[in-house]
Amino acid sequence: MQDKVFLGRVSATPAAITLLDEIITDHGPVLFHQSGGCCDGSSPMCYPRDDFMVGDHDVLLGTVGDTPVYISASQYEAWKHTELTIDVVPGRGGMFSLDNGREQRFLIRSAICKVSSQPLS
Repeated sequence: MQDKVFLGRVSATPAAITLLDEIITDHGPVLFHQSGGCCDGSSPMCYPRDDFMVGDHDVLLGTVGDTPVYISASQYEAWKHTELTIDVVPGRGGMFSLDNGREQRFLIRSAICKVSSQPLS
């Protein structure tokens, strides 16, 4: 796997950090992946870090603490001018996401960020 460019465009609310800490306590190190798939497209999926294979075209948006947050290349193209915040809302998490069954789930909130005239390196 090639090195990923770190964009630093993701943050998390205190509620998301609390839920993330609970999940890490139960499962060990995890990562987030935002795929934009059909079923849970606005929900970042939370997976055990050793059980998820990051694709060559996935983009590393940043980290929440020590937890990396990736996005698929196609989703990155759609969201490349946004800053993403991981938040928590009541409900069920994605079927394979570690927030499932906890009566709250992760959700992405976004805000448009300034577009730089300089290309990313």
